[in-house]
Amino acid sequence: MMMPKAYCKPFPSCFAQLVASLVFLCASAHLTATELYRWEPPYAYTGRAIPLPYQPAALASKPWSLCIVFPHVKDAYWLAVDYGMVDEARRLGVKLRILEAWGYANLQRQRSLLQDCAAMADVDAIILGSVSFAGLTETIKSVSRKKPVFATVNDIANDGLSGKVGVPWYDMGNLIGRHLVKLHQNSDTPVPIAWFPGPHAAGWVPFVDRGFRDAIRNTPIRIVTTGWGDTDKSVQRNLVQVALGDYPHIRYLVGNAMMAEAAVSILREKGLEQKKGILSTYFTPGVYRGIVRRKILAAPTDLPVLQGRLSIAQAVDMLEGRNYARHVGPVIQVVDHETLQTLDLEESISPPTFSPQFEYRP
Repeated sequence: MMMPKAYCKPFPSCFAQLVASLVFLCASAHLTATELYRWEPPYAYTGRAIPLPYQPAALASKPWSLCIVFPHVKDAYWLAVDYGMVDEARRLGVKLRILEAWGYANLQRQRSLLQDCAAMADVDAIILGSVSFAGLTETIKSVSRKKPVFATVNDIANDGLSGKVGVPWYDMGNLIGRHLVKLHQNSDTPVPIAWFPGPHAAGWVPFVDRGFRDAIRNTPIRIVTTGWGDTDKSVQRNLVQVALGDYPHIRYLVGNAMMAEAAVSILREKGLEQKKGILSTYFTPGVYRGIVRRKILAAPTDLPVLQGRLSIAQAVDMLEGRNYARHVGPVIQVVDHETLQTLDLEESISPPTFSPQFEYRP
């Protein structure tokens, strides 16, 4: 694996970075063939999911310029997507400019960023991680008349798209719900939980919420409180504190990764580690460490690093005039302590030395 260049602080920080990098590489040693799905018809998850082996894209014939618009890079999930995109741009020899909306509440800012990308004369294509399922539809339809627009990671309405990389977030919620149900499959005793889907405004949240609720329907699992909020660790920490204070009898804290990461330290501070379990609806380095240390029970990974790579490759293939799958995504894997050894960690999280990058030029 090509490790990114990074500034290393003086010892002992440099030594810590080296150790972290070695741990990352060792954990990535157990690799399996990467599996993808191609959806037909594209752009929705109601069609047929066709297995597709991962084939890295051919190098670009020229340094195409791609403008990327993210919701934010304030959590490790989008940092992983960022890393995948930058690393793939380096491999293919194309230029990136990455912009962020600073959060899921900033629909108007993301709309403006999308229009800015379209107005840039040197931009050949746009890749959008949307903050809203339908809130950008009219803007995308207008922008796509000037530049091709590709969707990445977050689900979005179909109009105006030239391609899409992602997984059904319904399945992310459903799979972790089914994992929790399986833990109590031999009991009819009600299991009270606190549920933290994420921010109301985010396009992916309604899908993960519905998937989870469908998985636990007619089972002993009972949602006694729901904490909605941005995927900012301080926000999630407050939501967890409130839930534990108002509902001390809950058995599990289930929800977004920032909640899960915050809950680990909260339960430790309160001496509740042996009394309550934590499950996450997606995978980050903090969630990974929690699973390794048995502080977090499980989480599904949709391989965000790989999704970043796939999005760059998809746009480049289109610009090169090659045939390309218009809607692809990785196979979701549920990770717990027992399945860690089968995980391709390199495609799920960025290296520990990687920091957000907003531009790449070959």
